[in-house]
Amino acid sequence: MEQQTGTCNSILPAQKCIAGNDIRDLADHELLAAILGTGTKNRNVLSLAADIIGLFGGLAKVHTAGLRELSQIPGVGMMKAVRVLAAFELGRRLLCSNGGNIITLDSPEKVWRLLCPEIGMLSREEFRVITLNNKNHVIKKSTVSMGTISEALIHPREIFREAIREAGASIIVAHNHPSGVLTPSREDIAATKRIRDAGAIIGIELLDHVIICATSYLSMKEAGYL
Repeated sequence: MEQQTGTCNSILPAQKCIAGNDIRDLADHELLAAILGTGTKNRNVLSLAADIIGLFGGLAKVHTAGLRELSQIPGVGMMKAVRVLAAFELGRRLLCSNGGNIITLDSPEKVWRLLCPEIGMLSREEFRVITLNNKNHVIKKSTVSMGTISEALIHPREIFREAIREAGASIIVAHNHPSGVLTPSREDIAATKRIRDAGAIIGIELLDHVIICATSYLSMKEAGYL
């Protein structure tokens, strides 16, 4: 039986839930402790979970940790690290799933809600293209580039490739800012104008370019850049 040491409440999260507490009322470190399962000889699982969250600077940063980075924390190891990252991945897949329903994108907020679980907390930039039909229903989502936005990485040819193949009526493009700063860069503005102009030539309208962060978004159209 693991020793109950540390400053955290020693009542284990599983015991709380069995006693009638709602799992949604558990604190972040308690949820993480439930996934970890056990602590170490000198540190109980609640203290270990709280220390992990503190070490990374929040639960969102734990989510972006690498498998080996997480496993090297004393008391974690490879198996616990896999369990933690698997739990995050299940949550991400649930948020990304639409249950087979038709997705209609008629506002930048809906674009953000669709893509934030996928790219909102990534540590690198990713550029996504959403192809729509004439009713603004999503036909296809595709990733065009990973890394800093530049003319070479997001050439209009690559942007419109899937829209042409799928006979799309319009597209919405989006990319994330890992810094959390929503202000568009000069490259963002220039790329948006190139994509808009190319779409006008081939007859596939660019409806918006949405910059996505973990907690908010910016619509290039609403901001007057498009």
